[in-house]
Amino acid sequence: METERFEALIDAILAIIITIIVLEIPLASAGTWESLFELKYEFVIYAISFIVCFNFWNFNNNLFSIVNKVNPKVIWTMGITLFIFSLLPYLTTFVAENFFVFFPQFLYGLSFITTAILSKLISKFLIESDPANIALQLALQKDYIFIMTIVLVIIGMIIGYLAYPPAIIICCLLSIVAMWIIPKIKGNI
Repeated sequence: METERFEALIDAILAIIITIIVLEIPLASAGTWESLFELKYEFVIYAISFIVCFNFWNFNNNLFSIVNKVNPKVIWTMGITLFIFSLLPYLTTFVAENFFVFFPQFLYGLSFITTAILSKLISKFLIESDPANIALQLALQKDYIFIMTIVLVIIGMIIGYLAYPPAIIICCLLSIVAMWIIPKIKGNI
């Protein structure tokens, strides 16, 4: 299967997810700075969720720009990944309304870990579906990104359980930042 329609589907689903997330931000109760400041946690988790969505889109956009063909394993694994990812608006609201509670933060982190594991599977299936694509082989040999994401979020979950639940979303955000910084550092060494 060619990838253009598949990429368009991914783009459309992510656009819908971002739209739902922004529509879930409650309006300030009054036209004052104080009422807007009361929504600080909603804005923080919205910003993090937006960065998560953008990162997922950017990663897949860059990846699928070098993919020539996909097989049913790739399509179905991406479908499952997008299903997990589609829970992000709900989880964003759940965390925003319970910012300092472990369970909502844990679910947010768990969706992050699940997406990383499924993305690693998609990478494996892409290599299988397009074995002659050397550019794809080279791009996907950096699987430390997925492992680093999982490890960072698990560290956040431990800290979140023991002391400070928002450590989970902080570690989710740190894993995205690290995903873009570490390859640049490794490239300069």
